[in-house]
Amino acid sequence: MRNHQYHADLLISDGRVHTPSGKQEMDIACKNGQIVAIGSLKNSWSADDVIQASGLDVLPGVMDTQLHFREPGLTHKETIEAGTRGAVLGGITSVFEMPNTHPLTVSETDLQQKLDIAKRTAWCDHAFYIGGSNINATQLANLETLPGCSGIKVFMGSSFGDLLVDDETILKHILSTGNRRVAIHAEDEARLRSRKHLVESSQQVKDHPMWRDVESALIATKRVVTLAQQYNRKLHVLHISTAEEIAFLAQHKSHVSVEVTPQHLTLMAPDCYD
Repeated sequence: MRNHQYHADLLISDGRVHTPSGKQEMDIACKNGQIVAIGSLKNSWSADDVIQASGLDVLPGVMDTQLHFREPGLTHKETIEAGTRGAVLGGITSVFEMPNTHPLTVSETDLQQKLDIAKRTAWCDHAFYIGGSNINATQLANLETLPGCSGIKVFMGSSFGDLLVDDETILKHILSTGNRRVAIHAEDEARLRSRKHLVESSQQVKDHPMWRDVESALIATKRVVTLAQQYNRKLHVLHISTAEEIAFLAQHKSHVSVEVTPQHLTLMAPDCYD
């Protein structure tokens, strides 16, 4: 007869649990929405609800640090409520959302507006990037420390309004001010502008990678990494899409982290060709 000493709200039983030590078959006890025990628990724990997970993989909640919800201002595209609900359905329990909403997230007031909306409607844990720009460059050291700020996001190319930072002086000021790792969208704006006619004239999706080509990304990535070394600032380079960038960034792991989005691992430019 089992001698249950502890009681949980939920017991997930016999799953293949992914841990820092690898996959192990074990049980997970949850109480008041939190994990309170992991291991061989069936003889010591009872629960209101039991999920039999034999043969199933049990993974930690995923953090998605590259979200573009469209609230406030562009809610016909998506809201924080809809976006976070979809995240939870996909196993994502924490999100970092980007600043190109309307208004742009470039001040404490803008950040607080998003936090207030999320407090009412979000389904998961959340934080919001503040955009680094020419209008707030002198304030970023303070803004990056605000509760609910996931960090500073800089668009070096392919953005709009005050979020576009293609001026070397402003970029240097952003990187020389503050302490937290800076998230970078690395594309060379001058090259993008000079090559935009390639898609404007053809109006063909297949020409998109000819416009925003490998060099557009690599030039900007090399430029910002060099500046970051100069100012001893750590970077997180977003949505890497070329092997050339990975080869370069592999030489700078001490102060640069990177991300790759799923489509860049599963699709390639020739897929668009006739």
